[in-house]
Amino acid sequence: MQRDGDHIPFVTSGSYPIRAGNRVVPLVDGEPAFRRICEAVEGARKSVWATVAFHHPEFTMPDGRGSLFDVLDAAVDRGLDVRVIFWRHPLLAEHQPDAHFAGTEADLAMLRARGSRFLARWDRAHGAYCQHQKSWVVDAGEPTEVGFVGGINLNPGSCVPAGHPPRPEGNTTHDVYVEVQGPAATDVHHNFAQRWNEASDRDEPDGAWPHRDAGAPLPFPQTTSAVAGDVPVQIQRTVRRERYSDGRPAPGAEPFEIHAGEFSVAEQYREALDAAKRSIYLEDQAIGAPEVVDRLHAALERGVEVVFVAPREENTEMIAGRKDPRNAAFFESLAALGGHPNFTLSGIAQSLPGGGHQNIYVHAKIALVDDVWATIGSTNVANRSFYGDTELNASFWHRPTVSALRHELLLEHLGLDTADLDDVEALRLFARVARENAPRYARGEKLAGLAFAIDPASYAS
Repeated sequence: MQRDGDHIPFVTSGSYPIRAGNRVVPLVDGEPAFRRICEAVEGARKSVWATVAFHHPEFTMPDGRGSLFDVLDAAVDRGLDVRVIFWRHPLLAEHQPDAHFAGTEADLAMLRARGSRFLARWDRAHGAYCQHQKSWVVDAGEPTEVGFVGGINLNPGSCVPAGHPPRPEGNTTHDVYVEVQGPAATDVHHNFAQRWNEASDRDEPDGAWPHRDAGAPLPFPQTTSAVAGDVPVQIQRTVRRERYSDGRPAPGAEPFEIHAGEFSVAEQYREALDAAKRSIYLEDQAIGAPEVVDRLHAALERGVEVVFVAPREENTEMIAGRKDPRNAAFFESLAALGGHPNFTLSGIAQSLPGGGHQNIYVHAKIALVDDVWATIGSTNVANRSFYGDTELNASFWHRPTVSALRHELLLEHLGLDTADLDDVEALRLFARVARENAPRYARGEKLAGLAFAIDPASYAS
């Protein structure tokens, strides 16, 4: 298969093969992403299916479209087959009721009061792990089939415009989705069907809506969608061992036993970082995978330019991890990244008119290598995402799409146009701006753009 960046291997351990002939559109930040998803839903002819991990009751879609349930109910009213798989975690339902839509009696009473008729199933994960996929499939199996894969949660702080203007209530989040149309969209379809059919709580009295046996099992796709573009795409996942019993392969894929587990996102990260020759750009809410940190050291020693954008207000799991003495060697290795002149760890923040800054929480889960390969999805750079939570990513090999994504991200983070720069020059510019902004951030002064450098030795401390 002809693809840009053929020095970056695709993976062979997962459910889905690399597929040619796709149209790919990265969607940066929540408001543009959900606007496009809603447009696709409003144009749907047959079906709308979604997987939801986290949902906040105050979340609304852009442009006055209302809540998630308003959008779903409107689609049902138009005669569409509308289905949602929600993650369920009993402890979160009890202690953090605003964290996700767990199908509690209060949740079901709300749906009854609305007269909602979409179909839902709840799917819990093993132990403390999360059903973390955030995907949409519109018109599954139809010529108009399109999939959306990403990491944006349904909460108010995530549905914000590009550029992240300050919000009086704070809580602004940077995140990314990707729209995929063509043969690879069928794999997003297959993933949904597999989870729908095997959802863990589907047979529980409160495990489905509107009644216990709501929605017959879905047939698996038998053929792939037609060619829609020229981008090679591979859909990749994390699925814990024995999570789903039905492992029938997607069209054109080799037989795959899902009960053995799938960790193709982790494999793809390893392959891409090992193959990097020029540049690595990552955005993630965590730096919690030793195998990634080790590979960044190796890439830096090869002379690769590396930028990692992460939240300045680190997530609680990373902070707890640093306090655990068993993780000392990992955090020492993380700190040592700062000894490489070609490594930059950066946060992003919006300068406030009266001084000071509003931090922007980086929730994106993306990587770009050599301006020819990228991955976008729900998978964090963390061991639990690579090997525990259920995740979904789309990786693609296409220089025009990847370089345009790099340009869009750096235009937002730096306020500078890097379209005329190559990938190495662009990341060196990022490093210079971020380092110049670091003392301004410390003094509460206005930043040039959003990016400011962070000392890796102080990360999560």
